[in-house]
Amino acid sequence: MAGSMSERLYPYVVFLPKDRKRRVLEAVFGSEVPVEILRFAIRKGIFEKIYQKELISTLNYSNKTIIDHLKALTGLKIVDEHIEKSESSGRVVWVKYYTLTDLGRWFALLLIEEESLSDEEKGEIIRNAFRSYTRWVIELSQKLGVGREELSRIFDEEVGRL
Repeated sequence: MAGSMSERLYPYVVFLPKDRKRRVLEAVFGSEVPVEILRFAIRKGIFEKIYQKELISTLNYSNKTIIDHLKALTGLKIVDEHIEKSESSGRVVWVKYYTLTDLGRWFALLLIEEESLSDEEKGEIIRNAFRSYTRWVIELSQKLGVGREELSRIFDEEVGRL
C-alpha cells in the first residue's frame, strides 16, 4: 500500500515562475550541489546570510562548482547575491553573500524537517505562503471572472468554521 491514512501529510506548494519552471526545477534537483547549498542555508537559518566563503570551506565541491551553481541559482532568482564591506586585518575587503528568495525558501522547505524550524520561522513562512497563495488566487479568479466578493465570502465562511 502506498501510504496509510494515519500518515501525516503536508501540502508542499511551490510557486514557480511559469516561463522558467523547467529550468528552475533542473537547476535545483538536477545536481546534488544546489540541494547541498539549500541544506546549508537551512542549517544557518532560512532568513540568514549565506557567505560564499563559508559554502566553499564547508561543502565538498570545488570553488568553481559552487560559484557556477550560485550564479545559476541567482539567475533563476532562488538566491539573491549581495556584497558587504568588511574589515580583515586592518584592510577593507568586500565579501559576497547570498540570501534565499521566497522561491529559494520554498525549495529549502521541501528539504527541511518541520521540527527544526522555530515558531517564529514557521509564522513567517505561513504568512508568506498565505500572501503568495492569495495573490495567485485573486489573479486567477480575475481571469476566470470569479468576483472578489465571492472569494471574500468563502474566506469568511472558512474562518468562521474555526
